[in-house]
Amino acid sequence: MATLVAVGAQWGDEGKGKIVDWLAPQADLVVRFQGGNNAGHTLVVDGEQTVLHVVPSGVLHGDTVNLIGPGVVVNPEVLIGELDALASRGVLRDPSRVRVSGRAHVILAWHVALDQAREESRGEGKIGTTGRGIGPTYEDKVARRGVRVADLLHPETLRETAGRVAEERNRELVHRGWEPIEVDAIVDQATAWGRRLEPYLDHTSRILVEALRAGKNILFEGAQGTFLDIDHGTYPFVTSSNCVAGAACTGAGIGPTAINRVLGISKAYTTRVGGGPFPTEDHGEGGRSLRERGAEFGATTGRPRRCGWLDVVMLREAATVNGFTGLALNKLDILSGLAEVPIATAYRIDGKRTEQMPMTLAELERAEPVYETLPGWGEDITGARVDDDLPDRTRRYVERIEALVGVPVAMISVGPGRDQTIARDDLFD
Repeated sequence: MATLVAVGAQWGDEGKGKIVDWLAPQADLVVRFQGGNNAGHTLVVDGEQTVLHVVPSGVLHGDTVNLIGPGVVVNPEVLIGELDALASRGVLRDPSRVRVSGRAHVILAWHVALDQAREESRGEGKIGTTGRGIGPTYEDKVARRGVRVADLLHPETLRETAGRVAEERNRELVHRGWEPIEVDAIVDQATAWGRRLEPYLDHTSRILVEALRAGKNILFEGAQGTFLDIDHGTYPFVTSSNCVAGAACTGAGIGPTAINRVLGISKAYTTRVGGGPFPTEDHGEGGRSLRERGAEFGATTGRPRRCGWLDVVMLREAATVNGFTGLALNKLDILSGLAEVPIATAYRIDGKRTEQMPMTLAELERAEPVYETLPGWGEDITGARVDDDLPDRTRRYVERIEALVGVPVAMISVGPGRDQTIARDDLFD
């Protein structure tokens, strides 16, 4: 038995979907444990692209069971759409391959409306939310007034819960100039969702315990990234859940002693969507080139990503709060053709050099990156499948990252395809 948690080491969009898809054949179960459909995981297999927002990225493998844990917030309409699309392609014929926790909370129409209305009212102070209703849903969860997936099977309980929340939520919507949402419409829609999702509902924590006892391999799939974590990220420019590896336990329903390894997933450079500080952002030709070469546009929002150079100050902090046992380095091929490749090894804040992530947003906003420049490589590396296929300068770049972060690079991605991957460690050994 082996259990592996795979999480983003930056601000999300690190290519977690590809890595999870590559690892999934070795896993008996793949588990989503937090976030919602604000995350888009892109998988490319035989040239065909699949973008998943709720269903775990192991679903393309016919023998893998995929769990959506109680820590996830679920938009049933999006989930049903994904399930139907996968079924129409012949990928998902058996409902038992996707199990949804009845304890997961449900994103309803007023959550989406509130998310968008609040962001609209912020003007230039926008946080950069995707407007998918994630934050307001987690608010209701913490306030102990949320609707859970199991409630969709019980219309009377659902109506009672929805009625308690409706007055307050609609009052805020009207205050912000939006139309109120009728409770009856929400209950009717949610009841129909419940009928569609009933074959997929299960007690996912029990499934996990049984799998652990049977010695099965389990892969936990995180959404977003470390620095979007509500506690450890660049607050307030963060999401509404915990994205770090420790959240796999609470969001899936297992104890911490069950986790064997933690894989941090990073690009070979850095990107960010939305507002917030970004010390290594390149506002010039370098950033534009990375965006174009790396096709850096959000899988969920379509928004262009801000681009810059690799920041190992961030990666060291991510390694600290997640306990990485290995790194997966994505999009290394995008750096091919550059004469030089910068790596930020420290910050200078108010004239003082530091190799530590600052505690406050204001300090991070003033942080100036201190770069170490490595020689680039001109070779096309998209055909590399083992370390020896990589040019010497490419290997030196990878080795320097390992030395600076203090974590071995276990996987390297040299292209979007499933097969364009170099495995340097057996993560389920």
